[in-house]
Amino acid sequence: MVENRHQELGLSDAEVLDIYKTMLLARRIDERMWLLNRAGKIPFVISCQGQEAAQVGAAFALDKNKDYILPYYRDLGVVLTFGMTATEIMLSGFAKAEDPNSGGRQMPGHFGQKKNRIITGSSPVTTQVPHAVGVALAGKMEKKDLVTFVTFGEGSSNQGDFHEGANFAGVHKLPVIFMCENNKYAISVPISKQLGCEKVSDRAIGYGMPGFTVDGNDPLEVYRIVKAAVDRARRGEGPTLIETVSYRLTPHSSDDDDRAYRAQDEVAEAKTKDPIITFRSYLTAVGILNDELETEITDQIANIVDEATEYAELAPYAEPELALKYVYENE
Repeated sequence: MVENRHQELGLSDAEVLDIYKTMLLARRIDERMWLLNRAGKIPFVISCQGQEAAQVGAAFALDKNKDYILPYYRDLGVVLTFGMTATEIMLSGFAKAEDPNSGGRQMPGHFGQKKNRIITGSSPVTTQVPHAVGVALAGKMEKKDLVTFVTFGEGSSNQGDFHEGANFAGVHKLPVIFMCENNKYAISVPISKQLGCEKVSDRAIGYGMPGFTVDGNDPLEVYRIVKAAVDRARRGEGPTLIETVSYRLTPHSSDDDDRAYRAQDEVAEAKTKDPIITFRSYLTAVGILNDELETEITDQIANIVDEATEYAELAPYAEPELALKYVYENE
């Protein structure tokens, strides 16, 4: 008999099925964007594959009506959980005028959507970390019940922005959750050449906050740790550093050839722990998912991705005359 872990966490059968659906939607959108890129239809892909469990498990622990997220460029699962649609993601991929992130002016992965409290990201990595700290400080000063959630790769944890943001949040006990999505590679540099310590979470003690390292392929364990950090932040006890360990199943981006720096048998081994497969197995074992429902979900998501692709491909580009829109304030 498989242990019913999600009920112990207070999650219903419907909620964990939604977690799975969101993970699968993120994967299918990502796969479609790779095909579109290779067909010459969209210019760039930076992939979430292998990290969906960490992203969706964490996002489900937040309050979508109160909290603010500052995602990094791979966080397709996070933004889908917070309300961004497949069509909006595709509009961004095709750089169309209706793209809610930037009006077609920025490459994919630069998420931002005011209505869903997704704070706009920038191309320089890790700049979202001090921004998250600033939002949390503002919320504390205004006595608002909010938590900010910011993500970054393990390579970004070596940047000054991370250390300055974490130190400030620790000093002022701000309601921030720092989540490092450790996918083993900062572009071509393996984790063994990035850290002097064993784990990213080891750094937490230097900033006066708890640190946790968790299996990033297990959405329920990620949910558990992030939910505890959210509760802690709401009690006024300050920030938490969480490291989710998974594996980047694709090259760094559509412009990268990962065969130059990692063995393909390593990638093949990682695919046996693919979180889409392992979480599907859990749901099947506890009787939530069966072949009939799996087929229904798969078909539904395929239709969503097809419709999003068709809409975005046919949507108009921004007019050249509007190139400076969003750059300068219009009276």
